[in-house]
Amino acid sequence: MSKTIFIDGESGTTGLGIRDRLSAFGDIALRSLPDNLRKDADAKAALMAEVDLVVLCLPDDAARQTVAIADRLPGGGPKIVDASTAHRVADGWVYGFAELGPQQAETIRTGSRIANPGCYPTGAIALLRPLIDADLLPTDHPVTVNAVSGYTGGGKSMIAAYEAGTAPAFELYGLGLKHKHLPEIQAYAGLTRRPIFVPSVANFPQGMVVSIPLHLETLPGKPGVQDLHAALDRHYVESAVGTPLVRVVPLSDESVTAGRLSPEDIANDDRLELRVFGNAELGQCVLVAKLDNLGKGASGAAVQNTRLALGME
Repeated sequence: MSKTIFIDGESGTTGLGIRDRLSAFGDIALRSLPDNLRKDADAKAALMAEVDLVVLCLPDDAARQTVAIADRLPGGGPKIVDASTAHRVADGWVYGFAELGPQQAETIRTGSRIANPGCYPTGAIALLRPLIDADLLPTDHPVTVNAVSGYTGGGKSMIAAYEAGTAPAFELYGLGLKHKHLPEIQAYAGLTRRPIFVPSVANFPQGMVVSIPLHLETLPGKPGVQDLHAALDRHYVESAVGTPLVRVVPLSDESVTAGRLSPEDIANDDRLELRVFGNAELGQCVLVAKLDNLGKGASGAAVQNTRLALGME
């Protein structure tokens, strides 16, 4: 039997990506509201009462309002996957990174309120959490996260600026060090010390790299590059969900040995690739996550969470 889904905010970049992906499944039926009723609370409540799951692709305040409508429905209404930042560290919400640990996918399956991760946090947490769980990285280690994303992660206004040629070719931002993704990164990576996070955007549509430099001699036991790589590999073997979407790239891979990496060639792919670059002689390494900011960083993750929450592997 098909499951019914309502995407609230389906006309935005993330919503369109989710709709396109879900439309490819024969066991999914998508429901919508007419344009003139999209902000009508009563019409929204009536539709939500009829569907199995709602995906929210809304600004944070609007997402909270829609959740409040669902909460007033019998039984708490349908399951919800929220792609906004409104509920990522909120009590009662499951974090929708299925590969976070061996039990996370099951927690998503049984949850009724799932917060879809942010694009930058997906890369950072994917690199940090396995090392902390393996006691290779202290929870209070001073961590710096650097990242660059394609401009589609910035929404309609940023997309329009880049496509019109009025945006800068490259730009650092969030330099007040209070980016809204920081609480999420700290909470789910397992850090007790607030990391420094420096995001940036560049003149390409899709793709993202997140990098974390480490001095190996500052870590307990002075692990080598191979130790860090093995911990990542072990974590994602144990946490694999169905068809694995997270790949730890071998140290022998040409993309690692070449010492160069581009974010653009993973566009339109829902996978997340993790690499460890290092220099044993110098005792230094750089952890790198590569993903599509609209794939595993947004729409792809929402579809993965939607199917898990509905028991559809």
